[in-house]
Amino acid sequence: MAEIKNPNQQGGVGGDSKTMLVFTAIFLVLFLGLQYFKPKKPATPPAPQTQQQAATPASSALPPTSASPVSADNAASATQAAAESTTVVENELYRITFSNRGAQVKSWILKKYKDDDGKPLDLVNQAAAAKFGYPLSLFTYDEGMRDRLQQAMFVPSSTGNIAAPGTLSFDYSSGGLAVHKTFKFDSSYVIHAEVSVTQNGAPVAALLSWPSGFGDQTTLPQFATGTTLDTAQDGKSDQIALKKVVGGETLHGPFNWAGVSDLYFTAVFLPDSPKNLDLVSLHNTLPIPQNRKKPDPSHIEQAPVLGAAMGTAQPYSVQLFAGPKALEVLGAIPANGGPTLEKTVSFGMWGVISKPLFVILKFLHDHVTGEWGWAILILTVILNVAMLPTRFQMMKSSLKMQRIQPQMDAVKAKYAKYKTTDPRRQEMNKEVFELQKREGVNMFGGCIPMLIQWPLLFAFYRMLGNVIELRQAHWLWLPDLSAPDPLHILPIFFIVSMFLVQWLTPSPGVDPAQQRMMAFTMPAVFGFMTWNIGSGLALYWAGSNILGIVQQMAMNRTKMGREVREIAARRAAKKAGKAPALRK
Repeated sequence: MAEIKNPNQQGGVGGDSKTMLVFTAIFLVLFLGLQYFKPKKPATPPAPQTQQQAATPASSALPPTSASPVSADNAASATQAAAESTTVVENELYRITFSNRGAQVKSWILKKYKDDDGKPLDLVNQAAAAKFGYPLSLFTYDEGMRDRLQQAMFVPSSTGNIAAPGTLSFDYSSGGLAVHKTFKFDSSYVIHAEVSVTQNGAPVAALLSWPSGFGDQTTLPQFATGTTLDTAQDGKSDQIALKKVVGGETLHGPFNWAGVSDLYFTAVFLPDSPKNLDLVSLHNTLPIPQNRKKPDPSHIEQAPVLGAAMGTAQPYSVQLFAGPKALEVLGAIPANGGPTLEKTVSFGMWGVISKPLFVILKFLHDHVTGEWGWAILILTVILNVAMLPTRFQMMKSSLKMQRIQPQMDAVKAKYAKYKTTDPRRQEMNKEVFELQKREGVNMFGGCIPMLIQWPLLFAFYRMLGNVIELRQAHWLWLPDLSAPDPLHILPIFFIVSMFLVQWLTPSPGVDPAQQRMMAFTMPAVFGFMTWNIGSGLALYWAGSNILGIVQQMAMNRTKMGREVREIAARRAAKKAGKAPALRK
């Protein structure tokens, strides 16, 4: 972190101060812009029924269920169960509980993950599913038909427990409505589904759905954080932000894959025939208490619930990946010729840097430390050592600029009598440029190394904030490296260490009073950021500060460092009107 906190070494009269302020402002704008996953309270969208009916294609509209009277022949050929039953499908990764009511999933336990209460994580958000539908239910544009399908008592091919690999099918027919679902399971997170729905022999557009978010979403920030509608068409992936998703909108294929994601989990449909299937986006809201542990009816938030459904009017087959957004897991899923499912991880524009950083971090965790906290600190050392030449370049550029500063001041004084709009001012700029060129000074020499470091910083930020491996990862006193430090030890340590870096860094071109102000305000501003960000990133910043202190102390003892400090002392003494006392 030290490498981004000391932009005060560039030269020029007042230039260091202005450059430092400009870079600080740019950093704050970029950093706060990346906080999009901490959204404000979303506006309540229109009622789901209104949205979905408005988006209904004329060719897909279904007749209401009352339009299909039950004849004696239909009653005699009806296929439906007399009572509700469950079937559990299990492998090493999940435990899925199906109900024959609607032939849908009531529980989807991921065995390797825990919820906020330390219990096995259920991907099914029970509160949202009870209102908007359970996973693998069928979505139709006609609400009456949809309700009928969700309440239909299917006949399962098996009840009790099934060990994957295996197959489970459900059948239902009554009043001219005939439905068949088959699910196939293997040892991965992917299941295969085949669906056929007809009404009086005519095919019905009934889409397989994941309608109600995920089970790790229990509070408003969790519902909104990282929630996107993810699609891949014609080999290009896209992540549609929550606020841009229109409930009930039909997106036409072909799709390589499509589905919904939150920060750490995803449910993605991969059609066997990409050209023939459509996608319907589902966007609803769920009232939840502001305080989940102490619910108060008078303090309710409207949480966004995002879902998706894929299918067509003809019998179709589709795969569904429902599981963690772990890169090694996502990368192993065949993507129907499209981009890998790793694109569901929200690295954004920094992915080209973030992903290699994570590969290195994971290698350190798996083969060196076994602890994510120590892996972050080791990677911090590696990155700071790699960036050390840029720190020397910044000091070298600053020193060259300060050496010619008296000459530059003389040139500027010569033209001080002219207004800034006077054409003769251009001659001043020409003389300054020629002086810098003659002395081998690049006015941007101190800025370029910093600009090289910033992409690395933001990529590290996006990487640590989006990889599921840091979710609930313990380290020393930190219970979760993806969450803020509950004791606020890291933010306090960060503020103190950043102040020391500022104090140790010579600033020849900065007014002493302004330097003292920045020495306090910058640690305060950045410290406030670390108060609420994931402790993994705060650990990286704090570790960078310690290395920055060590590096700066060593650089101050070099010949170049001593000269920079002497120039700083002379300039400060000149402004104060007394002889300088050179620092050793």
